[in-house]
Amino acid sequence: MIRVLIERHIADDLAEHYEKAARNTLQLAMQAHGFISGESLKNSHDANHRVVMATFRSIQDWQRWHASEERRQIMEAIMPMLETDEKITVLEH
Repeated sequence: MIRVLIERHIADDLAEHYEKAARNTLQLAMQAHGFISGESLKNSHDANHRVVMATFRSIQDWQRWHASEERRQIMEAIMPMLETDEKITVLEH
């Protein structure tokens, strides 16, 4: 089992649009092979700093989802809302 930490910094005034896109991404990820759980969090000291924590069965499952057409399409909607590229960290036990 692995955990994937995705950090994003959204642009000012785009929180509502980002939240909708992030929910869509999580709904799609829930259908991905090997997906176990996920949650989207907001930094309590910086409302534009968002963190997604996802748990996948294996790194191969994560890599499959990360490279999928579904994720690519949803990221096309999210990327213009970000101030910087997302930062992804894969964590394992």
